[in-house]
Amino acid sequence: MDPMEAIKITFFQECEEQLAELEGGLLAMEAGEADSEVVNAVFRAVHSIKGGAGAFGLDDLVRFSHVFETALDEVRTGRLAPDPNTVLKVMLRAADVLADLVRAARDGGVIDEARVQQIAAELAGCGAGGGHHDETPAGAEPAIEFTPLAFAMPVLEPELPPAPATHEWIIRFQPKSELYANANEAALLLRELSQLGAMTVELDSSMLPQLDALDPEGAYLSWTITLTTERTETEIREVFEFVDGDCELSVESAEPQVVAPTPDVFDVMALIQKVQAAPEMAAAPPLAPPASPPAATAVVAPRPSPPAAAAAAAAPAEAANGQGRADAAAAAPTIRVDLERVDRLIDLVGELVINQAMLSQRVMEAGIAGASAIGMGLDELEQLSREIQDSVMAIRAQPVKSVFQRMSRLAREVAAMTGKQVRLVTDGEGTEVDKTVIERLADPLTHMIRNAIDHGLEDAAGRLAAGKPVEGTVRLSAGHRSGRIVIEISDDGAGINRTKVREIAVERGLVSPDAVLSDDETDNLIFLPGFSTASVVSDISGRGVGMDVVKRSIQSLGGRISISSRPGKGSIFVMSLPLTLAVLDGMVVSLNEQTLVVPLTAIVETLQPKSSNVYGMGGDARVIAVRDAYVPLIDVGLLLGYRTDAMPAGEGVALLIESDGGGRAALLVDAIQGQRQVVIKSLEANYRHVPGIAAATILGDGRVALILDIDSIVAVSRTGDLATEPKLAMVS
Repeated sequence: MDPMEAIKITFFQECEEQLAELEGGLLAMEAGEADSEVVNAVFRAVHSIKGGAGAFGLDDLVRFSHVFETALDEVRTGRLAPDPNTVLKVMLRAADVLADLVRAARDGGVIDEARVQQIAAELAGCGAGGGHHDETPAGAEPAIEFTPLAFAMPVLEPELPPAPATHEWIIRFQPKSELYANANEAALLLRELSQLGAMTVELDSSMLPQLDALDPEGAYLSWTITLTTERTETEIREVFEFVDGDCELSVESAEPQVVAPTPDVFDVMALIQKVQAAPEMAAAPPLAPPASPPAATAVVAPRPSPPAAAAAAAAPAEAANGQGRADAAAAAPTIRVDLERVDRLIDLVGELVINQAMLSQRVMEAGIAGASAIGMGLDELEQLSREIQDSVMAIRAQPVKSVFQRMSRLAREVAAMTGKQVRLVTDGEGTEVDKTVIERLADPLTHMIRNAIDHGLEDAAGRLAAGKPVEGTVRLSAGHRSGRIVIEISDDGAGINRTKVREIAVERGLVSPDAVLSDDETDNLIFLPGFSTASVVSDISGRGVGMDVVKRSIQSLGGRISISSRPGKGSIFVMSLPLTLAVLDGMVVSLNEQTLVVPLTAIVETLQPKSSNVYGMGGDARVIAVRDAYVPLIDVGLLLGYRTDAMPAGEGVALLIESDGGGRAALLVDAIQGQRQVVIKSLEANYRHVPGIAAATILGDGRVALILDIDSIVAVSRTGDLATEPKLAMVS
């Protein structure tokens, strides 16, 4: 790969981080956290994107970033109040446009230029004073007290206005490595300086080392600029205000200063002449004196030489999270690693765990005592393997913040399309989960946020009639619970209209008209394929796909989803997902000489059933009494086709599990072999989908064991849908 192309890829990766920092900061400001640290972080994010985009000639991105940066600078300096209802709403939309420009520059897409110009104009309007709180109403001239005064105007000859006075300045500019590390670019500074007047530039490359001694993070070039302009020294230095401290800078007048002599001045000048004549008082050398004649001279800002361009282009890669030098020094060092390498490492660790289990199995079969040196060594190896596995899995663990922040933009867009006022509140953004799970969370969350806004929240008139504020609230939260990640999406809308849901389900033939359904069963009808409560097909919803897709997506991740709704109060959707798709803590059980694995997180307790506690319900259906409660007893062997006759009451072991929606059931198996951590292998990728089975694993003795899909087992035991599929024991 071309080195510059690799640097460009890194730049776009950094842009995604800066965009996340930008949106997070703006949302924090909208919530009232407009302190200097947050504002500066937001400003640095846009400034870093602008600097990197300039290095690659992404002019559209640079122009919009500059307008955005200018408005943020007004907020940063206190000249613009970050009003949540005006300024910040514009800036959040500007963040969306900036993200679109970044992705268009990366993927080559087409951008709505009219939208870009509109948001840029709104940003410019904010910077021009749109957020100030003046006493004078907008559009009104301030009242001025004026008393007329009569006087005689002498007649003078017309006189032309004097020509503006120009001045010549010598500017010496030598960047430090920190300037590039903070995503700034020397060429852009020189280009901006050229807007102040006519200038010539001399590039000093005498400090540039040989290629083998070149530090890619170093800064070796300096410039001497002669600028003829009407501007003052202060205005010249403003060009370099963002790199103050990251460069050596001097601005000197090229013209001698003429002083009207006085007796005192003559004495001072004579003293100065004596000092200058002294050989030991030589003047200090100029900034970065060239050892040879200047390498280049140009009328406009020069294009950096290849080493300088590489260092400039590499700047975005070094601007980690857009932090300043102080923050970067305090932050822990990080490296970027291709995801494929991490996946390969995880696979190898999985093989290590499997081989360690096989070795333990062989030692046990050989009759070697656990207290022996070999047994103790194996215990240490097992502990070490577990620690290695946990550490490697932690590498893939990432906070859900990246997905949650995408939902903020989605909420704004859907609210605009529906004409509703919506506030999205997020909580638990730092909750970590496997990267694979995060990547596959985006689609179901997108469907659910759209559903909450479009179907869950009432319109403005409906909310006012119900005594609610016009602005609806959708809450998205995440947290760890019982070794799983639990994500909740709730709204304060009208809740599920169960009467309407039932009518639609009957109309579409999804349930029979005389079916008796509980509230929970009625709510779960929305997960059926083809079900939709939308009366009009729109870009948001109403195409017959949505919540059924959500449920299938969650189940494909080994998770489950439940609903809790209160009419007039709102609804809560709860998703429970595994923290990783690579390993699983499971209970190994035997079933008719076969070995299966039951996910440990689903098991509440194990018990030995007594025949007196088992009751028949007609056919093969049975329930078991557990502490004054009756739960369904599912004969797993019979359900999966491992045997044709039900296990007699009072035999085997019952595993009390918690199923989809919080309901409980008891799984009947022959015996429990033990508890262990297993490496998950996809059954669909290596074979095909098998009803009731989530995945497979390799045991210590080399045999393949199937991992049960608890929710599927419980669901098919109620409906009998598994009978329409080939029995597991018949699959070949």
